[in-house]
Amino acid sequence: MSEERLIAVAAEDDHGLGGKTSSHFGRCPFYALVTVNDDTVLGSRVVANPHLGLHRPGVMPRFIHDLGANVIIAGGMGPRAIDMFHSFGIDVATGATDTVARVVAAYLRGERQAVVPCAHAHSNSCHEGR
Repeated sequence: MSEERLIAVAAEDDHGLGGKTSSHFGRCPFYALVTVNDDTVLGSRVVANPHLGLHRPGVMPRFIHDLGANVIIAGGMGPRAIDMFHSFGIDVATGATDTVARVVAAYLRGERQAVVPCAHAHSNSCHEGR
């Protein structure tokens, strides 16, 4: 049975599938939204992150959910944020360090990366709840 999904990838630019992934899910300027069916990419589009610079817990999981995504791929993410995404039914894959197309392909092959926490300090830390 085929399953269509929408994958949100934290991106540093608006180049879509050829764009570079971002190391942080909430501080990225863009999201590449990739529609897939099983292991086939059906299409993609890019949306600007309207919450850039406003790091508040819970905002990004709701935003990604409201876009219709059921998967998020990013470089790093703390355990509290992962739990929030999961509460919306959104699967999380971290450790993304390549182009959007390559990290989506790796996700579709089942090569999910281990959780890679954020490597920076800021208020409302990604590491809260550890």
